Amino acid sequence: VQLVESGGGLVQPGGSLRLSCAASGFAFSGYWMYWVRQAPGKGLEWVSAVNTAGGTTYYSDSVKGRFTISRDNAKNTLYLQMNSLKPEDTALYYCAKPIPGCSGIGCREHWGSWQTYDYWGQGTQVTVSA
Repeated sequence: VQLVESGGGLVQPGGSLRLSCAASGFAFSGYWMYWVRQAPGKGLEWVSAVNTAGGTTYYSDSVKGRFTISRDNAKNTLYLQMNSLKPEDTALYYCAKPIPGCSGIGCREHWGSWQTYDYWGQGTQVTVSA
């Protein structure tokens, strides 16, 4: 299994970025997929989730209305469009694959825990600063 995030960078407040996550080595279309982030000195924060077909999405309150998760199962790629970025969005962003049996809404209360995921990428840094 390999997950490779890209698209991060330095952006001014109010700006936009689009993150991508290229997945390989597993049946991507058969799993819900997630974006999580970790800011310096803080714990893991769940950001967004998307179901297998891409038609159902969930967002944390902190990003709702500003971020959009999507997936292209033909390309085995997960995306996160981030608009109206704020300094508090500064973090290392990871795409994450859930452990078998936890791919779906049933594990929602655990989406902010590393134990929910068995694979994640190296992360892509997003820095929002003037």
